[in-house]
Amino acid sequence: MRYIDLPEFGDADVMCLAESQLPTAAPNEVLIRVAAAGINRPDVIQRQGFYPAPADASPVLGLEVAGEITAIGSAVRSWQVGDRVCALVNGGGYAEYAVAPASQCLPIPRGLDMLQAAALPETFFTVWSNVFQRCGLRSGETLLVHGGASGIGTTAIQLGRAFGARVFTTVGSDDKARACEQLGAELAINYRDEDFYPVLKERLGKRGIDVTLDIVGGDYIEKNIKLAAVEGRIVNIAYLQSSVAEVNFMPVMLKRLTLTGSTLRPQSESQKADIAQQLRERVWPLIETGELAPVIAETYELAQVSDAHRLLESNQVVGKIVLRVGDRA
Repeated sequence: MRYIDLPEFGDADVMCLAESQLPTAAPNEVLIRVAAAGINRPDVIQRQGFYPAPADASPVLGLEVAGEITAIGSAVRSWQVGDRVCALVNGGGYAEYAVAPASQCLPIPRGLDMLQAAALPETFFTVWSNVFQRCGLRSGETLLVHGGASGIGTTAIQLGRAFGARVFTTVGSDDKARACEQLGAELAINYRDEDFYPVLKERLGKRGIDVTLDIVGGDYIEKNIKLAAVEGRIVNIAYLQSSVAEVNFMPVMLKRLTLTGSTLRPQSESQKADIAQQLRERVWPLIETGELAPVIAETYELAQVSDAHRLLESNQVVGKIVLRVGDRA
């Protein structure tokens, strides 16, 4: 099979096409003939050498795929050869074949093609586990999403709105702001022109933000705390600015705030299986009715992966970038 090799860490040009034997599915895994693979920020960080793959994971880049199951492990009862699935994989997505734990596979929602389905797992698993499971967002609450035009952001905006929240977001351009408001954000703030804290403070008054999803860190950390509602919850899933900040923690005590964070990849298979089951029950029906949809910014062929990474690093896109791997995408 063809796959994308990473012979050394570095910029986007270090990646190259190579060939290898097909991976073998373990008893609890399925082998997927990959039609499309999503590209995510963790792929870039791994390529740069700052996000090593777990010891038991494939060193090949790629955390989500869509395709057709071609083999199943001896313990798998939930899937059959020929089933069309999208899956959260533990690595190995940038390849013509990839293995995935059977419990991390989901059926491709009716009405979606392989390219669209490949853009679902990483962002939907991440947003659901952090915003809904960890922070318990409820209907009628307020949700602040930093980086609203990213794959995570476009997913969080749609999910927040679908489950009855008022959604606010920060973005880096007026075009991104318009796109996020079209997706359902009540207000998208261009941080290059305005500081989100006074804008939202004036907009919400004493109401505050119930749940904040932050991928920025740095000086956003204290602003998130100041802006939080009583019993507010703040979750950090990345630190594009910095993980270090000088913060007055008195509001955390006075407003009884919850500060939390997580990364998805190191979580156990059982934890990911629980997320997958909730997505299948509560979110997949909304995708099939058209209430939710992945936002695809651009697609590339597998051999164009370096161009795809450069586009992601440019921060000039709204939504996800997807690799077309097979002829069935």
